[in-house]
Amino acid sequence: MPLVKKIHAEIASAGGWLPFDRFMAMALYEPGLGYYAGGRRKFGQMPSEGSDFVTAPEMSPLFGRALARQLAQALASSGCRDVMEFGAGSGALAAHLIAELDALDAGLQRYRIVELSAELRERQRERLAHWGDRVEWLDTLPEHIEAVVIGNEVLDAMPVQLVAFDGEVWRERGVVSQGLGFAFEDRDSHLRPPLETGLVPGTVTEIHPQAEAFVRTLAGSLKRGAAFFIDYGFPEAEYYHPQRHGGTLMCHQAHLADADPLLAVGDKDITAHVNFTSIALAGQDAGLVVLGYTSQANFLLNCGIADLLTGASLGERAMAHRLLAEHEMGELFKVIGFAPLDAPFDAMGFERGDRSHKL
Repeated sequence: MPLVKKIHAEIASAGGWLPFDRFMAMALYEPGLGYYAGGRRKFGQMPSEGSDFVTAPEMSPLFGRALARQLAQALASSGCRDVMEFGAGSGALAAHLIAELDALDAGLQRYRIVELSAELRERQRERLAHWGDRVEWLDTLPEHIEAVVIGNEVLDAMPVQLVAFDGEVWRERGVVSQGLGFAFEDRDSHLRPPLETGLVPGTVTEIHPQAEAFVRTLAGSLKRGAAFFIDYGFPEAEYYHPQRHGGTLMCHQAHLADADPLLAVGDKDITAHVNFTSIALAGQDAGLVVLGYTSQANFLLNCGIADLLTGASLGERAMAHRLLAEHEMGELFKVIGFAPLDAPFDAMGFERGDRSHKL
């Protein structure tokens, strides 16, 4: 397999050991070869569709319709007319948001998408063709942003560093070649998790410098507007709880989950839960204010999804229930909001159930 051969060559050129974040970056994003750079369908509700996992926008259009109410409020509060989405996936969320923002007469002029995957970009173009040149694709983060930013399941796909604790010292976990495959190997390192209290020998966990750097860079560019990120994760005290000694790294293929990123490289997704405390601190340190932090269920209810459910069919209600149920996506997924320090507002999505004090 070309990707596997390329990673082996990278390991060799690096002296026989590759940090895990570099391995994860190649497995997911290597141009023309990585998981998100290939032609396989990723998003869908059933493995029979050839998909690997489902995200909220594919599950129910009510997710986007409720979220649009928050974006409409943010557009009005900031005076912006653009929405910018990072990692738009299949384009489903963009389609739902544009349609609903137009229905709300929110004054949306442009919907801009920052998408690294050429293959996903083409799928998005097909799905969003109805709106013509109102939709625009960008290769990189602009230096100057005046927009309401949205990222759904973006932070979890950013490469993470792995660290392992043997009871005395922390070491960085990397990847080495082992025959035709790969194996983990730990090496001495200065890296530490931000919270070490009570962690037991054998603990393996993640740290998130790339996601934090992304938020800091966004903060430097966001001159006017707001930003909302929806993802699965925890505040720091829960993330690095002694009982979570195996970390949160997870892979998804054909709607099955496994914890071995060294197998089927390039054919499955690799993710890690988000440390929302570190994301909040990164944003604050770079000049943003946290508008709120809460569960997906609280956020969607605050944005009026209950009203939208009254006009939905039984099937639509059943799918939307998965967005809200505690044992499904309602509690595991969280939402965090940011705004420039000089322009905060009372974001409706955090009106009830705000958990910022737990970050």
